[in-house]
Amino acid sequence: MAGADDIVRGLLVIAIVGIGTILGWVLFVRTPDNLAQLLGVLLVVAVAVATARIGSNIAGSLLPAHNVAEVAVEGPISRDGGGGITSPPVGASADDIVEQIERADSDRGSEALLLKLNTPGGEIVPSEDIRIAAEQFDGPTIAYATDVCASGGYDIAAGCDELWARDGSIVGSIGVVGSRVNAKELADRLGLSYEQFTAGEYKDAGVPLKEMSEDEREYLQGIVDDYYDQFIDTVAEGREMDAETLKDTEARIFLGDEAEERGLVDRLGTRDDVEASLEQRLGEDVTVKEYEPKRGLTGKLRGGAQQVAFALGAGIAGVADGDIEGLSFRR
Repeated sequence: MAGADDIVRGLLVIAIVGIGTILGWVLFVRTPDNLAQLLGVLLVVAVAVATARIGSNIAGSLLPAHNVAEVAVEGPISRDGGGGITSPPVGASADDIVEQIERADSDRGSEALLLKLNTPGGEIVPSEDIRIAAEQFDGPTIAYATDVCASGGYDIAAGCDELWARDGSIVGSIGVVGSRVNAKELADRLGLSYEQFTAGEYKDAGVPLKEMSEDEREYLQGIVDDYYDQFIDTVAEGREMDAETLKDTEARIFLGDEAEERGLVDRLGTRDDVEASLEQRLGEDVTVKEYEPKRGLTGKLRGGAQQVAFALGAGIAGVADGDIEGLSFRR
């Protein structure tokens, strides 16, 4: 079946290129009767190349050459992946990854989704956005952990039908961390004092330039605990595991074989093993299409604007997801 599709796809591309070449010849070569014909030849070549690309896209849409879409989540997870206008993302951009999964879902050739995970986790809501996108994919979804599938990465895996890992993969860290820099002593040495005008008792809780009171500490620990309970509930539901079993891991990391013994991983194997399993699911040979982010100038400008907004103090909670006045929450 795949061979027949390849033949039809090739004939379709050739037909479209032929039409484009004839059209270019009529428009730019046959009609002129002077030196413009030289330019016309060049224009014919340009039209032929353009129609070849168009034909390939049309043929790929009508008769896809793949049946599995692969999307990678690599590096620390954040809303925009970091980076800026002149530099590439330094981690996993949740917005880009969600867009890739949605694009794959709308592609008639993508019968299954292979989510390659190599991430230590990161911001909480962006991680959940990726998990939700994986859950909504119309077809089998397989998460494959390469080096690291921890914290927010494991949250994403919980949204997939299966989680595969290697023997040496690092899996787990089902927990939440809230952190802050304590710069009070340094500020005192430099002769700096903290003064802030707030409305609301806990509005400046966690600010690093002042000592944290016990009430503030209890308040912030409560937020961390709530995030943790949400994480446990999400994984318990997605992985069909007992919540207490997950809590017993105490947010530790495990190598692939122990993770499998604990039920945190479904199967161990190489990438070839994963594709062989997908072939059994789909009942046909697997051809994988790797999706790439479409991060154009607009996305870079958006990321740069967020960084500027952060620098100008335009609202930490609105720019760095999960942060409250210097206290960072990560999963």
